Amino acid sequence: MQKNNPTITNAWCFYDWANSVYSLVITSTIFPIYYSAVATNPETKSTIVNFLGFNLESSVLFSYAVSGAFLIIAILSPFLTSIADYSGRKKLFMQLFCYLGSLSCVGLYFFTRDTFTFSVILFVLASIGFSGSIVFYNAYLPEIATEDQFDKLSARGFSMGYIGSVLLLIFNLAMILKPEWFGIAAENKSLPPRIAFLTTGLWWFGFAQYSFYHLPGNVYNRKPQGSWILNGFKELQKVLNQVKQLPMLKRFLLAFFFYNMGVQTVMYVATIFGIEELHLEDSALILTILIIQLVAIAGAYAFAFLSGRFGNIRALIVAVVIWIGICVGAYFIRGELDFYVLATVVGTVMGGVQSLSRSTYSKLIPATTIDHASFFSFYDVTEKVSIVLGTLAYGLVAQLTGSMRNSILALIIFFALGLILLSMVRWKRAIAAQQELKANAV
Repeated sequence: MQKNNPTITNAWCFYDWANSVYSLVITSTIFPIYYSAVATNPETKSTIVNFLGFNLESSVLFSYAVSGAFLIIAILSPFLTSIADYSGRKKLFMQLFCYLGSLSCVGLYFFTRDTFTFSVILFVLASIGFSGSIVFYNAYLPEIATEDQFDKLSARGFSMGYIGSVLLLIFNLAMILKPEWFGIAAENKSLPPRIAFLTTGLWWFGFAQYSFYHLPGNVYNRKPQGSWILNGFKELQKVLNQVKQLPMLKRFLLAFFFYNMGVQTVMYVATIFGIEELHLEDSALILTILIIQLVAIAGAYAFAFLSGRFGNIRALIVAVVIWIGICVGAYFIRGELDFYVLATVVGTVMGGVQSLSRSTYSKLIPATTIDHASFFSFYDVTEKVSIVLGTLAYGLVAQLTGSMRNSILALIIFFALGLILLSMVRWKRAIAAQQELKANAV
């Protein structure tokens, strides 16, 4: 297959357009706000909820739900990706997780106080579907593009995701703020958000079909023989042996583990923080998220430019330093204007650090490998475990101290460790290790 084929690269980027609505509507804006409202007792104003027999603070349950979803996918990912590599069925696995996530979002249309437990489970399944499909999606990057295009293509994918998700969010906001425009009675306040969950699932499911139609199903025409599961484990062992021979790749993964712990936790709990610590209105929170999304488009391309001028590692170091400043600022903010300013800075580095981390890892894996899904499973597991521990630590600190501001301070430690490890990644040594691995393979 010829690399840099515009039809295929556009279809790959388009999956970001399809699935990013989950990140914006479900993870960051409408769902957390609606979840918080449903979890609050209208009579006592208590935010303690019962979930499977446990009484928990609703914000803590939200954090634990995210942690649980990503822990499950972190366990499954290495095995499923190795099977996908061996069988040549990467696109099939990507489709299955996509459909699990999108249909779970559709099911959230029925989220009410009476269906609270079931709806939280659906939220977990949607998270599993989203994160599960991403590992196979990311693995396509080194298969469809040459290395000189990784940064730009990764940035374009994230940018398309930001644009598409903002468009759907604006539509959903119009329905929530002006329900009469859509023939919905003003007193029926739960219907517009639930329709937002429905449209998110349908958008994700529908637009993903364009990507699935054009993305190749079996890039290397692998023809599996024997047991997929047994040979999948052998495939995973082979990739693990190669990873052991790439010390700079391991060092980057460890750095990514720590700084991503901070990045993803901020993204997942920012809205809950605004609600419970700053007591912001729903409209202010959603406007903040819109600012982040729009600024992130420019941020993704800006950091792709920085990486072209100064290298990927230096560009990432700049991003992590800014994230540390964001955490310090978040601890001290008190009002709505402060939140807007901080959101603008978050948007600038959010898109950049995500797209650049993906493309940097693509450059560090061996150019000769055909087991991209298995290699990206290590990236994916690192990402998911960091989210699990990050959100878990955030929730535990908040639960033990009674303040999410203290949780923000804890994130600085994660960013600092990531920064130290990033500064220890030597790009020339990484390339030399790749060449040695290639020579040994020959």
